Amino acid sequence: MTDISPQNEAFPKDGGKTYNLVEVVRGRTTMIEKGPDNTIFSFPVVAILELLIALGTFAALIIFSLIKNAPLEALANPLVTTDPAKAPWYFMGLQEMLEHAHPLVSGVILPTVMVLFVMAIPYLDNSRVGAGLWFTSTRGKRIALWTAIYTAIVMPAYIVLDNLFPPRELLRGIVPDFVAQSLIPVLIMAVIVLLPVLVLMRWKPNAREVVLVLFTVLFISAVIFTISGFFFRGPGFKLYWPWDMPNGYNPLNNL
Repeated sequence: MTDISPQNEAFPKDGGKTYNLVEVVRGRTTMIEKGPDNTIFSFPVVAILELLIALGTFAALIIFSLIKNAPLEALANPLVTTDPAKAPWYFMGLQEMLEHAHPLVSGVILPTVMVLFVMAIPYLDNSRVGAGLWFTSTRGKRIALWTAIYTAIVMPAYIVLDNLFPPRELLRGIVPDFVAQSLIPVLIMAVIVLLPVLVLMRWKPNAREVVLVLFTVLFISAVIFTISGFFFRGPGFKLYWPWDMPNGYNPLNNL
């Protein structure tokens, strides 16, 4: 016997449930060939853009190689050191940094911190608000602009002042070498980098705006140090105007 009492009915009378009649039919849904909102297809849209960028870069290299001659120099003489001995332009910023602090600090520790910071950006800023937009918002554009202007003024001033009054020379014999060559340069760089962040704190920034400030300082500083090392360092790796280099040295020859 089957119990058909009201409390055991499959469809009880006056129940709170609602039921629909569903069936499977042949057809196409409205989501066919449609990606998530605010996205584009990686192929062919992004693939075509990447191909155009690659072709443009290749064409620029070909044109540059036709305009600028790059002859081989004479065999290196181990008894004669090239003056100035410069790294390739893409390492020029790093070589410029070596002029301002101990090699362990400016050649190993600081570059490592910079790389770790760039790697940590997705973890420091994981908000989806404004994702994919340059500088996120109008306020972000202003932050990036003023940070770039600040860095473009302060970093060249630091290079010139440190060249005129190097702490490692002025404090030689007065304080330990670690303080003059490592601690003081690191503190100066930390103040330069963190000052715009401290100013921004007055407006209660979010994580993305703080990262935007730090990344802008990092990027503009890399450009400034590269330009300084490439165009303004001459014999003895001293600062000169590009058109006033001694001994007939021309920085453009390093291209």
